[in-house]
Amino acid sequence: MNRRHCATAAITLVCALSLLTAPVQAMAAPVPEPGPAATASAAAKKSLEEVREEIDTLYRKAGAATDAYNLAEEQAEKQSGEIARLTKAIADGRAKIAELKDRAGAQAREQYRNGGLPRGAHLVLSGDPDLFLAGVNQARTSQQATKGMLTELKQSQEDLETYTKDASLNWKKIETNRVKQAKARKSINAQIAAAEKLESQLAKEEQAGLLELERNAASTAQAAWLSSGALKDINREASPAGKQALAFATAQMGKPYVWGAEGPGSYDCSGLTSQAWAAAKQPIPRTSQEQWRQLPRVPLQDMRPGDLIIYHGDASHVGMYVGGGSIVHAPRPGRDVTLAGAGTMQILGVVRPDK
Repeated sequence: MNRRHCATAAITLVCALSLLTAPVQAMAAPVPEPGPAATASAAAKKSLEEVREEIDTLYRKAGAATDAYNLAEEQAEKQSGEIARLTKAIADGRAKIAELKDRAGAQAREQYRNGGLPRGAHLVLSGDPDLFLAGVNQARTSQQATKGMLTELKQSQEDLETYTKDASLNWKKIETNRVKQAKARKSINAQIAAAEKLESQLAKEEQAGLLELERNAASTAQAAWLSSGALKDINREASPAGKQALAFATAQMGKPYVWGAEGPGSYDCSGLTSQAWAAAKQPIPRTSQEQWRQLPRVPLQDMRPGDLIIYHGDASHVGMYVGGGSIVHAPRPGRDVTLAGAGTMQILGVVRPDK
């Protein structure tokens, strides 16, 4: 009996423990998702060099998106100007059609007053030979004038239809560019915000160290570029227009980088170069990618002050060569227009606006 009682008690105890432990497992809280603090902690574990590279990548992406934004804006402005021109052409076309219809109506009324006969017909029907000849000539002239007027009316109507279709097409292009601008703006703001957040998570001494790393990386890249002999044959003088563009660009030093800006208080990279060459009476495309695509290219060894150096594989940055292995450029958000080594970034090529 004692053994049976002990066995029963043991079974009862096991069942009780099972019942007690089961609900605890069922109600156990899930592992929490990493919050901002955890993210900051993870960021802190990265080396300062990794943070620098990540920030640099984010700003480069923002630069590419800025180029897309600027191109969409430039195209939208172009389409707006075209719409203004077409609107005037449509108004002029309508006025011309109204005038031609008035002339046709006047001819019809005159013919009605002549009993349905065209001008000169009465003279043709007269018995006088001189009047007959005069009537024939007058009728022929009237017929040619009527034919010419009808041809002109038809052409004016066709032109009006073409202008209207073109205006509609340009409106659609503007809307498309507005969508592109909105997407680019969203991407720019997201990339810049991410970069600023990364930097803000660093302590003051780390931020100072980050700045030092940036300088060291730029110095190392410039030294490597110079040691390659890149400047060996670069000793040309700027053209007169190049000197004007260069004077404008260097006068903007100290002004802040703002994406999409083209002066006078702030600039992005291609805003600075396009305005500098506009000051030299040499308009060039607004964006670095279009500058690379449209402007004449020159070999690096033929580079002269005033030429534009295009950077990165996607042509997302541009600076103006000032000579001595340096450029003037608007670097990125949080930085001012400044001088820098021409070899501090990956060079894609060189273009010359006044070639």
